Amino acid sequence: MKRKYVACSIFSVFLLGSIHIASAATINVTGTIRDFQTSHPDMEGAIPGLVTGLVSTSLPGDKNPDFIGLPGDGAITSSATFDQWYEDVAGVNLSKNLTITLDNSITADPNVYTFTDSTFFPIDGELFGNEGRAHNYHFTYEIHSSFTYQGGETFSFTGDDDLWVYINDMLVIDLGGVHSALSSSINLDLLGLTIGESYDFDLFFAERHTTQSNFRIDTSIQLVNDVPEPTTMLLFGAGIAGLAAVTRRRKA
Repeated sequence: MKRKYVACSIFSVFLLGSIHIASAATINVTGTIRDFQTSHPDMEGAIPGLVTGLVSTSLPGDKNPDFIGLPGDGAITSSATFDQWYEDVAGVNLSKNLTITLDNSITADPNVYTFTDSTFFPIDGELFGNEGRAHNYHFTYEIHSSFTYQGGETFSFTGDDDLWVYINDMLVIDLGGVHSALSSSINLDLLGLTIGESYDFDLFFAERHTTQSNFRIDTSIQLVNDVPEPTTMLLFGAGIAGLAAVTRRRKA
């Protein structure tokens, strides 16, 4: 009797957990935001408008897009300066984790989760600060997540400036360049995905010019919140590992 009670309890917990997941009203997604100063060569320069084809159509193994344009395309100085957008570079940028919450009560469709902010300035007064402006402009934001494809999912984005989305390491939304708010969407049924399989989702955003910053996501993708490990913690972990190695050598 005791075994049956335990099995029933486990099943009940599992069932309740499944119901909770299926009916969740929000999805939290955590990414990395990096602040740049106005003096960075790719910030606060020209306003070329929408420029597609600036980045690689497939995502490299390091999970950062490659700049494939000519120097100056899309107001991007070079591959070297672009490589700093989504990497921690001492003296060039400062970073922190940023979590956004997608809510299924914003639109009429409960299957669509939305995050929307027409004044998307999440690091005002932080990192390098506002540099004398009303807001802290000149930052990038990247999200690395995953999902299990169910069939019928869509993803839409509206915002400025640059925005690139990769699904299964394929570029599916390309809104490069410094521009006013623009929109693009993708129907995942067109990507040749297999129902029940898990796939990577990678988003790269940049806010490079005053005076607007818009950021809106509408999606029916059930994204998993893969929280990035802060660089400082990685360095701390490496230090602990190194100390342990030294201790073992001394004992030997």
